[in-house]
Amino acid sequence: MSQTPKVVVFTTPTCSWCRTVKNHLRKLNIHFREVDISRDPAAARDMVRRTGQQGVPVTLINNRPVVGFDQSKLERLLGVRR
Repeated sequence: MSQTPKVVVFTTPTCSWCRTVKNHLRKLNIHFREVDISRDPAAARDMVRRTGQQGVPVTLINNRPVVGFDQSKLERLLGVRR
């Protein structure tokens, strides 16, 4: 991939799937910004507005949402080849 993707992960501290997404991104050496929606109500509203989802994790890859831990979709949007 020629350009580094912009990756934002909306999470909460108690979410096990959030940890799975973050660990997977780290394993792929993908830099991401984590947004804890339990501490940031404006970010939570923004996530719902963008995706219609109230649950986490929601990962935005270049503003394209991935809901939950969908490994194949995450890797496809990141341009990762396995």
